[in-house]
Amino acid sequence: MAKKEKSLIVVESPSKAKTINKYLGKEYVVEASFGHIKNLPKSQLGVDVDNGYEPTYETIKNKADVLKKLKQKAKNVKDIYIATDPDREGEAIAWHIAEELEPVNDNIYRVLFHEITQSGISDAMENRRKLDDKLMYSQQARRIMDRIVGYRVSPFVWKTIYYGLSAGRVQTVALRLICERAEEIEKFVPEEYWSIIGQFKPDSAEEFYAKLMRVDGKQKKIGSEKDAKAIVDEINEQQYKIANIQKKDVKRNPSPPFITSTLQQEAASRLRFSTKKTMTLAQRLYEGIELGDEGSVGLITYMRTDSVRVSNEAVAGARDFIYSNYGKEYLPKSPRQFKKAKSSQDAHEAIRPTSLANEPKKIKKYLEKDLFRLYELIWNRFIASQMEPAVYEQLTVEIEGGRFLFRASGSVIKFRGFLQVYDDVSGNGANGNDDDPTSPIPTNLSVGQDAKLLDVIQKQHFTKPPPPYTEASLVRELESKGIGRPSTYSLIISTILERKYVEQKDRQIHPTELGKEVNKLLVKYFPEIFNVRFTAQMEDELDTIATGKQSYKKVLDDFYYPFTESLEKVSKKTADIKKSMQEETGEKCDECGREMIIKWGRNGRFMACSGYPECKNTKPLAHEQEKLNEVVNDTKCEKCGGEMVVKGGPYGAFLGCSNYPECTNTKPITLGIKCPKCHEGEVLERKTKRKRTFYGCNRYPKCDFASWDKPVMQSCPSCDNPYIVEKYTQKKGQFLKCPECKNEFDPDEIAVANQESG
Repeated sequence: MAKKEKSLIVVESPSKAKTINKYLGKEYVVEASFGHIKNLPKSQLGVDVDNGYEPTYETIKNKADVLKKLKQKAKNVKDIYIATDPDREGEAIAWHIAEELEPVNDNIYRVLFHEITQSGISDAMENRRKLDDKLMYSQQARRIMDRIVGYRVSPFVWKTIYYGLSAGRVQTVALRLICERAEEIEKFVPEEYWSIIGQFKPDSAEEFYAKLMRVDGKQKKIGSEKDAKAIVDEINEQQYKIANIQKKDVKRNPSPPFITSTLQQEAASRLRFSTKKTMTLAQRLYEGIELGDEGSVGLITYMRTDSVRVSNEAVAGARDFIYSNYGKEYLPKSPRQFKKAKSSQDAHEAIRPTSLANEPKKIKKYLEKDLFRLYELIWNRFIASQMEPAVYEQLTVEIEGGRFLFRASGSVIKFRGFLQVYDDVSGNGANGNDDDPTSPIPTNLSVGQDAKLLDVIQKQHFTKPPPPYTEASLVRELESKGIGRPSTYSLIISTILERKYVEQKDRQIHPTELGKEVNKLLVKYFPEIFNVRFTAQMEDELDTIATGKQSYKKVLDDFYYPFTESLEKVSKKTADIKKSMQEETGEKCDECGREMIIKWGRNGRFMACSGYPECKNTKPLAHEQEKLNEVVNDTKCEKCGGEMVVKGGPYGAFLGCSNYPECTNTKPITLGIKCPKCHEGEVLERKTKRKRTFYGCNRYPKCDFASWDKPVMQSCPSCDNPYIVEKYTQKKGQFLKCPECKNEFDPDEIAVANQESG
């Protein structure tokens, strides 16, 4: 028998395999599993709750060939190293791969590539270990919790609202937070208050503004114009002096390098990236980017982390870079240490560049625009984290007259420190509301100096409700409440967006009518399950499986029994619940004379006859009909310059000129999706003469692309066809399908695959 000299390394994605191949010698073969190879069955629960929550896994339909290839390679190698992502999900994938390969070769080891560099790979190979069953069981418990909720609660939602909806264990809690914030905004009653600003002119100094802070030594709330006017009249009668001047240096320390949540928040606020886009780009930076002759290089460390810890080697490199590029005055005497959060698992380093030789400006030509912007953000944050603090000179001046005290505060930067690299300095000036007048404070003031009152400005304000969540603020809220983990934030948000439970307007997240209805239903009938405290507690218990403090079965028991008790109670009342949720319209059915009620369907709410199924009469709600002739903003008629409005026709909605019949110009309404065939036009919804919906290119007849199913601009994970389509059947619900290879995919699996493969 020939001697087996090579070893097999299994990773998740082809791009990672390509980068790793570059650093390993010919004695290694690197293959990709393309993410998960096994999953719970789609057609059934797949969990034996009476036998220790034993799952039944199936090989994913389109992974049979991948698995066959891995088994063939495993037969002919000495050792197998499974190098899936270094987190719990990666451990679960590794476990499934090992299960399949063990019968043909049991020399299996686990290696963790925290960074895909020469040193990172060498360290990982030197520290190989056996698979960790505690990490695997922790991830499996999460998966089974989610499966039980999805399979047991979703049918309840179908029966009470409409078929095809779904409920998620963690996503529903995120939806609840969004709905509660929207309700808080809706119920908010603004309170009136007034600010009073004085303009003062000290002797031999420029005039400046100061805000009234105290009356008779106390803060005073001014709640009406009448009160404000009375105070202003009295203020005008006083003589004023500079009562106090305080000047001090204030240091502002840099933030730690990024963890997953802070990267998502900063990328959202600075770069306007969605959390999903941020993680997709970060995955690519981690797995490897082609840098010319250097080949594929992993540019950042692993991007799913909650730790601010950084290796001593990386800190030393950052300090050398700072000294060489900014000078010794920007370098602290000793390396900066950051305190880890109590909830941090601390499994990985913070997100940082893998090599300081790859300075952003040096490799910019190899990176797409958004990849470069994210890499530069990560780079700058890391370098800044090891720099000296910024130093401000803060000046506070108090002016007194009678029983009134005014105060002006401002600051001037003395030393930029870390701001030289990561400039997030906010504006300075007098304290107050955004619309209060401000001015620089003169520096040549002295205590006891007279200050002439030139003017008094009284301004009306109203308290404001909390703002709607953005992706950044929602991630911050989820993290602070212990909901989800670094690997799940992006998926939580993308899931509730894809299910149309929420929508984004001007980067703010608002619940849809459907989302409000689903949230109201689930929170009312499952208050113990879909609440923040219980969900955070479950996250903590999942951690105890990973650390060995609690058993897999005990944690699932803690979840399953209260959940089952709640489910049994509501299952007996499903028909009554459904009836209680139906809204009466006060209208009679045109066909049978019975009452019309409001129902939910896949296309939203509509009116239906209460006599269904004997009478199947339906009609749109009044506000849906009102959408016709609605003006479309920023869209003008190319022929006459008039407004374009929504029109209805036998083949669906379209845009028509508001100057009809003088101008007969029309324009189709597209879905905002690039045509997958010509890549120039956009896909629009059309109808046949028999009113059957299909999708085609708006450049027809130049482009003849057409599909009965709605295209999704996502390449097929199996055959790389440039698009897949949305499908729906009563039996399967909503799913995705490739029109080329005919493989079917769960929407949630596609979302996970996007994050894993970049």
